[in-house]
Amino acid sequence: MDALLGTGPRRARGCLGAAGPRSSGRAARTPAAPWARFSAWLECVCVVTFDLELGQALELVYPNDFRLTDKEKSSICYLSFPDSHSGCLGDTQFSFRMRQCGGQRSPWHADDRHYNSRAPVALQREPAHYFGYVYFRQVKDRSVKRGYFQKSLVLVSRLPFVRLFQALLSLIAPEYFDKLAPCLEAVCSEIDQWPAPAPGQTLNLPVMGVVVQNLLPAPMVLASVHELDLFRCFRPVLTHVQTLWELVLLGEPLLVLAPSPDVSSEMVLALTSCLQPLRFCCDFRPYFTIHDSEFKEFTTRTQAPPNVVLGVTNPFFIKTLQHWPHILRVGEPKMSGDLPKQVKLKKPSRLKTLDTKPGLYTAYTAHLHRDKALLKRLLKGVQKKRPSDVQSALLRRHLLELTQSFIIPLEHYMASLMPLQKSITPWKTPPQIRPFSQDDFLRSLEHAGPQLTCILKGDWLGLYRRFFKSPHFDGWYRQRHKEMALKLEALHLEAICEANIETWMKDKSEVEVVDLVLKLREKLVRAQGHQLPVKEATLQRAQLYIETVIGSLPKDLQAVLCPP
Repeated sequence: MDALLGTGPRRARGCLGAAGPRSSGRAARTPAAPWARFSAWLECVCVVTFDLELGQALELVYPNDFRLTDKEKSSICYLSFPDSHSGCLGDTQFSFRMRQCGGQRSPWHADDRHYNSRAPVALQREPAHYFGYVYFRQVKDRSVKRGYFQKSLVLVSRLPFVRLFQALLSLIAPEYFDKLAPCLEAVCSEIDQWPAPAPGQTLNLPVMGVVVQNLLPAPMVLASVHELDLFRCFRPVLTHVQTLWELVLLGEPLLVLAPSPDVSSEMVLALTSCLQPLRFCCDFRPYFTIHDSEFKEFTTRTQAPPNVVLGVTNPFFIKTLQHWPHILRVGEPKMSGDLPKQVKLKKPSRLKTLDTKPGLYTAYTAHLHRDKALLKRLLKGVQKKRPSDVQSALLRRHLLELTQSFIIPLEHYMASLMPLQKSITPWKTPPQIRPFSQDDFLRSLEHAGPQLTCILKGDWLGLYRRFFKSPHFDGWYRQRHKEMALKLEALHLEAICEANIETWMKDKSEVEVVDLVLKLREKLVRAQGHQLPVKEATLQRAQLYIETVIGSLPKDLQAVLCPP
């Protein structure tokens, strides 16, 4: 999905509400209600400021009918400010991800199934987490007791549109910090006029003005709403991209220690995007602090580290999470044209509590050999000053092809477990999908493995064996099995609709006929709810069959099955 953002004057509508104490839950909004279109993009907008007595405090939540729980408010406050170790002066943009604590509240949750069914994995709405997109400003201000103006503007959404919302913040945050409430009021009103997100379409999204062709200022064109500058994110770790890809693929616990929230959040989001088009099924936190409500859950030593990619800036985490198997320490980003010094692979025993040098601290040995040709191409691009977006495209394509080469054999084997269509008969329960045998799959790799589409050598079998134990295999298998079961049910419905119903009914009892009506109705309801992949003609024929069957029954049974 592409986006077009424009700027210019626009009349404000609506009003802003202060952030007072609220209980969990949101006032009901139907798609025609006020702020319904706004809710398709954002849950709310928050302003977090620094209070001398309270520390970080929630100054504003808008729209004012959006209700956050106390735990959510606390999380937003702490996650919206860099910690004291970052020393961020000026303007900083970063993002975080937090668990919802009050259940599903937005009316757009009801639309999730329809939207997510059309959206690629990377664009789907989060069912149980919020993303926070932050624009933080810290500048000297003598009029403030502490000597600094410190404030964050935060967009809270369930959509992973990091590029779109960062671009939006870069337009509205500077204006807001100068003009405060009236500016924010106008922007929220404009977002409430936007069309709903539509995967695969280019949308015009006016903000602080209407996008009008041939008039200045020119619109901001985004080729993608979610893709980061992958090359810039991975510049210090290019020599270890494949090792990191394997760690992410296997759902290994990975701590990213960065000098600032922007570096931390971008590195974590870049890592989690490595598996596309495979769904990332583990937890991830682009920016995490010691004040987070899940701090104890993530740092406990009484059980194995959780399957999470955790982005932090506080060196305290090195001491707290020394038992984690993989820690990536990255330094300050170098903006020069040359490739920065690459982090080294180091043993976890060399990890120091303080003053830890950049490096990937792990005892893990990669299963696949490094792609030296890719590194040469990227290095040549640096020398020739090739644009970063072109370098990113090369890197993204490499990771995509690597993931596809790994997944295609699994897809082919899974497809072979589907019963043959000729074995599906109308009046019998459809045959079961055969169970997934890891040994059978591994044997199939000899003639249908990743070597057919990937030139990389290595221990592919060992990588698959470890993958079978990961959350990503479980997530992939459950999704594919669900899709195949629905397809099987759809084929069964089609077989029924192609059969001669009247011939079948001749020697059947009333109980069997009524049972058929109930089962056909259930299938029809599921199909009409877009859960079964069937054609409209099949649905119409199924409805006609139901009417034919009911018409053959005695009047008393007809009255029961079709009450007035």
